Amino acid sequence: MKSGPSDGHQRGFTLIELLVALGIFLVITGAAFTLLGTSQKHYQTESQVLTSFQEARLGLDQIVRDVNDAGYPPPTFTDGTQIDSASSPFAWSIGAGYPPPGSCQIGTNGGGTCSTATAGDAAPGDFDLIIETNANPLDPSCLPNCPVQWIRYQLQNTTPLPTLMRGVIGKTNSGDPDTSTAGNLVPFVQNVVNTQVVQNVSNPVVAQYQAAYPGIFPGGAPVPIFQYTCDNSAPPPQVVPCPSTVADNSPANIRDVIITLIVSAPLPDATTGRPRLVTLNGRGRRINPNQ
Repeated sequence: MKSGPSDGHQRGFTLIELLVALGIFLVITGAAFTLLGTSQKHYQTESQVLTSFQEARLGLDQIVRDVNDAGYPPPTFTDGTQIDSASSPFAWSIGAGYPPPGSCQIGTNGGGTCSTATAGDAAPGDFDLIIETNANPLDPSCLPNCPVQWIRYQLQNTTPLPTLMRGVIGKTNSGDPDTSTAGNLVPFVQNVVNTQVVQNVSNPVVAQYQAAYPGIFPGGAPVPIFQYTCDNSAPPPQVVPCPSTVADNSPANIRDVIITLIVSAPLPDATTGRPRLVTLNGRGRRINPNQ
């Protein structure tokens, strides 16, 4: 018995079915690429934050080390030559009374008498510090009396955000630490946003950051990079905040330097569009004796 003839044609997909399948495929692919792009942006942002944190941490550690070594060696430890010993743990300018016995008053928010002729320049100050020390006393190339150096940290108004600069130069006889170090500064920590006004120039980008993070900048006020405590001549306590003292408020009496670095990552947050900030704190303590 023979079966009836069969239809050799197979029914395929209709055009509508193909369009629906293609639409679903495109939606899934688009969602996957969107998720991938968002993940890449998050990765870039977090990577930039981590890089900024690492660079700022290395910078902070270097500042602490320099402060710890400030004032070494005192004149009694050397041959008495001026360039071989530290006249003062922290230096300023001849116009403000450097070297000792001349002195100046440490101030905050533009106060004090350590200011020099350069606009917005005050050392020691909120955003400018000059350390006098022999950072490498065991250098075999200069033993037995290695010359002292001036090490300067200064916040400068660069684009788009301020940069903390660092400069190292050998101490000179009858030289001015301010003038000598001013032309020897190189970028050290970038995107430092502690203050909106740097060297009497306002930075509008930093102002936006201060408005976005009132918890970091209470009342939009600047946050000093450097704050000081001084040896107290009438203890207790042994040290007091330098601006609150009179007789002891001098760079020669600085014992502790409290360091605060607020650094911005180059890229904003991928989700909110807000800048990403990192705040680092450190404390350097001068271990060398007063001169």
